[in-house]
Amino acid sequence: MIRVQESPFDIAEEMRLVRQGNLAIGATAAFVGTVRELSGDSTIDTMTLEHYPGMTEKALEDIAEQARERWPLEALLVVHRYGRLEPGDDIVLVITASAHRKAAFDACMFLMDWLKTKAPFWKLESGQDRDEWVDSRLDDEAAAARWDTNAS
Repeated sequence: MIRVQESPFDIAEEMRLVRQGNLAIGATAAFVGTVRELSGDSTIDTMTLEHYPGMTEKALEDIAEQARERWPLEALLVVHRYGRLEPGDDIVLVITASAHRKAAFDACMFLMDWLKTKAPFWKLESGQDRDEWVDSRLDDEAAAARWDTNAS
């Protein structure tokens, strides 16, 4: 399941719903991304996430489908927020569930690595009299590249 929303999410409730009634699940992995108060040496007062409705959900579903094709998942959830967020606010939640832990862990890592580099979100950090659009980082690109099945 994919959701792009402005409102906060409840991690425990989302976990409960993902696992509810599926007794084939033996392992559940989760990742929560949260707005930090520092970016390098700069304080962040707010982070504004923008996206294109429709295009964003399609891209996230394509990424989720890649995970489903690569690992035997019983369940998968991606919730990504947009709008104005403050330090301490949760941005993204990824939950993967499988019969065994390796598939759950690997799929969760894959989803986050690809979300960071392939999902069409734009992040504006604001603070200390500055507004700065966040660019992709080289280490994010390297993390995503390890999952590229087309790489030689």
